[in-house]
Amino acid sequence: MSWKAFGDWGTSNLRLYRIEQSGTVSATTQGPGIGSLTQGAHAALRDALDTLAGGAMAADPPSEIRLCGMAGSRTGLAEAPYALCPADAEQWAREAIPLTFDGIALRIAAGLACDDLPDVMRGEEAQIFGAIAMSPDRGMGRSVHVLPGTHSKWAVVEDGRITGFRTFLSGELFALLQSRSTLLALGETGTPAEEDAGFAAGLDRANGGDGLAAALFATRSLQLRAGRSRRWATGFLSGLIIGDEVQAMRRLAGLPQSVSLIGAPALSARYVQALGAAGVAVQCLDGAACALKGLELLDVVC
Repeated sequence: MSWKAFGDWGTSNLRLYRIEQSGTVSATTQGPGIGSLTQGAHAALRDALDTLAGGAMAADPPSEIRLCGMAGSRTGLAEAPYALCPADAEQWAREAIPLTFDGIALRIAAGLACDDLPDVMRGEEAQIFGAIAMSPDRGMGRSVHVLPGTHSKWAVVEDGRITGFRTFLSGELFALLQSRSTLLALGETGTPAEEDAGFAAGLDRANGGDGLAAALFATRSLQLRAGRSRRWATGFLSGLIIGDEVQAMRRLAGLPQSVSLIGAPALSARYVQALGAAGVAVQCLDGAACALKGLELLDVVC
């Protein structure tokens, strides 16, 4: 039976889905992100496809592959262009590049760019356009979409077009400080409840206006002087960084009354808490579902 492979290949993770002729997702697999490959991108994709085919890719290959995200970056499979803001879904879809992969039709979605900063995104635009396709009312008027991740995005949508966005290095900064700094090298491990309490304390500190650089060292000093556990300090660090992101948007553009939040459940829950503390109402959308719907939009050029 013929099937298609749709995937969102980010900096941190590859998520690949087997789509049957009926349109249902029958299998999914994950792999390393473009930023953490230990083998070439082609080999990593081949392994993921073989998993979706039950180890029988030669006998049961997909009829088509569609990818968004960092698959189209300079370090990915092939560099795809950026559609320029303001852009709607059709403009974006027409910039996708057609290729072949082991004889299979492959289409890599374009990214999106705005030149006022400048700024770029790859993958998040597929999720935003997918969210609008799932609920066209979401594309009417003006709305703000927040997409947490390695590089968090705050995007403005006006009448179905992405008109601009801001990128925050929040996820990558947290990962670097967690693994390569001295901030979390002390104390007992701690519990999940302590991590939650630390996150709330980090939000409070970020909302106090000290600024991120001035507050970060408290992650270490609170372990030394207040006996905080490593899990508490991990939550505190996350709260500082996410809280600072929200406060930076308040200073740069003002916070809207409500946003659509597109992402994975665990990280989205942290942003719901941070945005709620800032008085912003949140509608949560599943990032994977939005990405898959966005990849369907490439039909306009297929």
